[in-house]
Amino acid sequence: MTQANERNSANPYGPGRAAPGQIVQPAHGVHRHDPRPFLFALFLITALTLTLPMPTRADDMPAAGAAEPAFRMHPVGWVRRNAGRTTIEIDPAYRGAMLGVDALDSIWVLFWFDRNDDPEHRSILRVHPRADPANPLRGVFATHAPVRPNLIGMTRVRILSVDDLTIEIDDIDAYDDTPVLDLKP
Repeated sequence: MTQANERNSANPYGPGRAAPGQIVQPAHGVHRHDPRPFLFALFLITALTLTLPMPTRADDMPAAGAAEPAFRMHPVGWVRRNAGRTTIEIDPAYRGAMLGVDALDSIWVLFWFDRNDDPEHRSILRVHPRADPANPLRGVFATHAPVRPNLIGMTRVRILSVDDLTIEIDDIDAYDDTPVLDLKP
């Protein structure tokens, strides 16, 4: 195992700050999970799997070493923080997708951990949750760590107001100018 895979002390969110989406341990010691993020992620993975062309015979399988399919994602908007206000600014190309957002109380925001988008951060496969060495080492698929092979973050936020292409939210565990990939009710 490489040193990069076991590295956990470099918290990109600063010392003492929780990584986005971390589950807080209740005072009574019972670890409870909200199943909705897991179910949404399972739905997303299933949807991607069902939309990809699947080989039907062994002859259709790509040869060993063949290029893997490329995926293109483009931000639909950006997280903005200004004067104590947090908003998501939607690109005008997606104006039609905003219909009905003003009637929602909250949304799931899928975003890209763009500040970790380098081979070193993508190669980290094990971390101590919350960057705390006292927590047992876990695989990133069992954590909310912002370092992972594909840097997708997901957070549920409360909508405060909607004004044309600007959604004001209560807060989000993403930096200013973070690219937003999608919104879900």
